[in-house]
Amino acid sequence: MRDAPPDDEPMAEPPEDRLTPGLYIVAGPIGNLEDLSPRAARILRAADVVACEDTRVTAKLLRAAGSGRPMLPYHEHSGPDVEARLLDRAARESVALVSDAGTPLISDPGYSLVRAARARGIAVTTAPGPSAAITALSISGLPSDRFLFAGFLPAKAVAREKAISAVAGIPATLIFYETGPRLAASLAALAAALGGREAAVARELTKRHEELVAGPLPELAARYAGQEPKGEIVLLVGPPAGEVVAADALDEALRTALRTMPPGKAAASVAAALGLPRGDVYARAMALKSA
Repeated sequence: MRDAPPDDEPMAEPPEDRLTPGLYIVAGPIGNLEDLSPRAARILRAADVVACEDTRVTAKLLRAAGSGRPMLPYHEHSGPDVEARLLDRAARESVALVSDAGTPLISDPGYSLVRAARARGIAVTTAPGPSAAITALSISGLPSDRFLFAGFLPAKAVAREKAISAVAGIPATLIFYETGPRLAASLAALAAALGGREAAVARELTKRHEELVAGPLPELAARYAGQEPKGEIVLLVGPPAGEVVAADALDEALRTALRTMPPGKAAASVAAALGLPRGDVYARAMALKSA
């Protein structure tokens, strides 16, 4: 679905010297500080407190926004007491939530905080902005009409293979976040499971040394073998070749075939019927069988 056109009238908000109580999800830059929106900067200047992953990183963001507001650490290791204090403050004050880079909650903490705030009737609003996943997709040259963001692949080989199998048959561009030390192993696993699908490795997005390398998975796996590139990395994999089939239709066909056939024969039968690559269908069959 396309984004709706902007309204003629922006959302009404109070003057900069005060914000109404609530939780404000504030997207920050993913690398280039010029991408901080004026609205996000205004909220960071006016919030009663800024909840953040790393105060050292957020201090730079606040300086860029011209803000001297106090910070409170909130990250994946924060206990329930930290979340409870933030919720209590959001009920009577303005609490801005930022991540180290990009849009909060996207492979970053914050989901449980937003859910709990909404359950308590606390106002939750957002100042939208950059996201590494969408930024990478927009310049990758891979299909962008349908995509799945799958976060980080597991570090351990067996868990990584299972995770890849679970999404192998989805007719959409797959988007993963990855680290330099783990990139080679992830590319090798993806190439082994998905074959020669088109893919792209995006690195250092919006920064001076921004780089995007595209090509078939086996070529990318060979290129990055033994390397540990620096910077934040987004890994994108194109959809299966052939006719696009809805994921639920594929699963329904496989479940029917698996009732009377072993996975290999079921995958071959369904792949032929739907015009999909046998390897992709087999990976999905194994995922369904082990679920």
